[in-house]
Amino acid sequence: MTAWRCLAAGLVLVTSVAAATDHAAAHTGGSTGYATISLGGDRVRYSLALWPSTLPPAISAELEAARAGRAESRERLLGYVRDKVTVTAQGRRCEPDRRSVEVPRPPAGPSGSAAPPENVTLAVDFSCREPVHTLGIRDDLFDVFGADYHTLARIDAPGRTTQFAFTPESRETRVSIEGDGGGRGTASFIRLGIEHILTGYDHLLFLLGLLLPGGGVLALTKIITAFTVAHSVTLSLAVLNLVVLPGRLIEAVIALSIAAVAAENLYLTPTVTRRWIVSFCFGLVHGFGFSSALREMGLPSHGLLFSLFGFNAGVELGQALVVAAALPLMAALRRTGHERRMVWGSSMAILLVGLALFVERVWH
Repeated sequence: MTAWRCLAAGLVLVTSVAAATDHAAAHTGGSTGYATISLGGDRVRYSLALWPSTLPPAISAELEAARAGRAESRERLLGYVRDKVTVTAQGRRCEPDRRSVEVPRPPAGPSGSAAPPENVTLAVDFSCREPVHTLGIRDDLFDVFGADYHTLARIDAPGRTTQFAFTPESRETRVSIEGDGGGRGTASFIRLGIEHILTGYDHLLFLLGLLLPGGGVLALTKIITAFTVAHSVTLSLAVLNLVVLPGRLIEAVIALSIAAVAAENLYLTPTVTRRWIVSFCFGLVHGFGFSSALREMGLPSHGLLFSLFGFNAGVELGQALVVAAALPLMAALRRTGHERRMVWGSSMAILLVGLALFVERVWH
C-alpha cells in the first residue's frame, strides 16, 4: 500500500501543476491572434489573424460561420475588433470605418484541390483627424476571447517596424513614429515569455522530472544551464525560419521527453551526474515548442532580434522562479526521510501524464 500511497501523492502533485494551468494551451500560453497594424498618412489598418481551433467554442463557431460566408457572424466578429481595439493619433481617438473579413486561399495541389485555410483575418480601417505621428493602441479583446488570449502585434510605419505583445496585464502601447519605441515592445515580450513557461505545464513537468533526483549545486546548475542553452539555440533557429520542424512531431517528442526523464527516475540509482546531457538533448526539442508563440507572426528580421531576446529572457526568468520555488521544497523533503518514496511516486505520476500526452498528440 505504501507504493500506491506514494503514487497517489505524486498524482496529486502533478495534477495540481496541471490544474493551475488547465485554461491554457501547452505552448502558447492560451490562444493567440496575430495582428498587423499598418500606418499610412491619417489612416491605420488593423488586421487580426485568428485560428478557430484555438479559441473558445462560441468564438470558434462564429469564425467558422464567417468563413462560410454568414454575414451576421462576420459583422459580430468585426464588431468585436471595432469595439475592443482603440486606436489614437497624438492622443485623439481614430474612428473605425471600412472593415472586411479575409479567408486566405491556399495554392491548389496537383489535382487542383486545396485544403481549406485554417485562419480567418478580420480587418478594420481607422480614420484619424491628422497624419499619425504618435500612435496609441489599446487591445481589450481579452474581454471577448478569454483571459488566456494574447495578441502578438507587428506595427508597420514608414521606415520602421515595432513589435508588441498584448496581454490582459499589458493592454496598451504607444509608438512614436519618429522616435525609438523598441524598449516597451521588448518588455512586453519578456512578460509573454514568463507567462509562457509558467502556463506551459508540459515544460514544467519536464523541469520537475529533471530536478526530482536531487544532486549537488554543480549538478543542478549543469542541468538547468544545459536546458537553457539548448532551447535558446533551437528557439532562435525556429523563429528565424532556419530550421522548422512539424509542430505535431515536436509536441509528441516533448511529451515523450517528459515520460523519458520520469522513467529514468524510477531506477534505484538515477544518473544525476550525466543528467545535463539528457537535459541538453531534450532542451533542443523544447526550444522548437517555445518558438510557436513567435514564428507565425512573420516579424521582419531587423525587429525580430529584440522580440526574440525579450521572449527568451522571459522564459529564463519564469524558469528561474520555478526552480527557486522547487529546490527548497525538495531540500525539506530530503530531511523527512521519505525522499525516495516521494520521488518514485511523483515520477510515476509524471510518467503516466507524459505517456498520455504522447498518445494524445500522436493520434489526435
